[in-house]
Amino acid sequence: MVISFAVWSVFSPMASTLQEQYQLTETQRSFIIVIPILLGSVMRIPMGIIADKYGARKVYTLTMLFSVLPMFAAGFANSYGALLFWAFLIGMAGTTFTIAITYVTKWFPAEKQGLVLGIIGIGNLGTAVASFTVPSIVNFFGLQWAFWGLAFALSIMTVVFWIGTKELPKPKEVKTLKEALSVTKYKATWVLSLYYFLTFGGFVAFSFYLPTLLQETFHFSPVDAGLNVAVFVVAATLIRPIGGYLADKLGANQVIIVLFSGIILSASIMAISLDNFSVFSISCIVMALLLGAGNGAVFKLVPAVSPNNTGAVTGIISAIGGIGGFFPPLVMGMVKEVTGTYSSGFILLALFAAGCLLVNVFSIIRTSATTFRANNVNEN
Repeated sequence: MVISFAVWSVFSPMASTLQEQYQLTETQRSFIIVIPILLGSVMRIPMGIIADKYGARKVYTLTMLFSVLPMFAAGFANSYGALLFWAFLIGMAGTTFTIAITYVTKWFPAEKQGLVLGIIGIGNLGTAVASFTVPSIVNFFGLQWAFWGLAFALSIMTVVFWIGTKELPKPKEVKTLKEALSVTKYKATWVLSLYYFLTFGGFVAFSFYLPTLLQETFHFSPVDAGLNVAVFVVAATLIRPIGGYLADKLGANQVIIVLFSGIILSASIMAISLDNFSVFSISCIVMALLLGAGNGAVFKLVPAVSPNNTGAVTGIISAIGGIGGFFPPLVMGMVKEVTGTYSSGFILLALFAAGCLLVNVFSIIRTSATTFRANNVNEN
């Protein structure tokens, strides 16, 4: 996942260079950043179902192998349109998250899955790898070698993965597409999708767009911006298993209340601190910890939705979460073009987090009321 996510986020650290080379507007630059997110998110739904049906090991290997091709081709692109086309296909690397979840959850009992899924989420460090390495590669070797270097790394990793893993036994009953998509009838699927839209979508949006914001607002060089974003990604990624562990021990919904409240506060501070890097950077690190822990806590609840359809549930929730990373960078680019500042974007994030918090609180209240009524009926 580290290598796959580095491939998935390759355009973010080089966006400013591409803007200068092709004379792009803010919106065009934002679009090249987020276009891989689109396919990488939407395709998580079918890839999760396919992984359940045919075996996640085979599907994971083929997905990485496929992603090598557009990465190699992107190195030869000589226009913005060509780069957009290959960027869209490179988005397939983002589907590896769903395949990994489908593969790993079946090896562990429910009481350990919060921690285990958090550990799998460490693969998000690939975004930090891209932020850290791509600007330096571009500076020393040129744009094309950023694509070719990661294509080579992904090729090696594909071989290592195939040799170093084994497939789970096939399930006795293979579900049809209709049966797999039956998870959409559960309310929990959509509630968790909303939460993951905030937590993972927020993580992706910050990881992909923060280099641009730091260069535009605080006048960082691409390399310095990449280093700062790497810190954000590492913090958000390493805290994820702890979020899953706390959800195992304290209850996911209770942990989510605290995290969502913190996101509201952090986003509000970021909106008013765009002229003070010290305050903004501290808020960024706090936001990273909150979003990362939130990813772990939310995914603790995923296997319980439909234990026999983990791939389908994971695909839907992670797809919507990925789409959550698609819109904010576009909004931020448009807001910057219209208002000259990014403040409104952070205010919108705070308002959305407040909505998610209310949904979670009402969910807990309804669950408690249902349990109370059921206990009274049993006593009578």
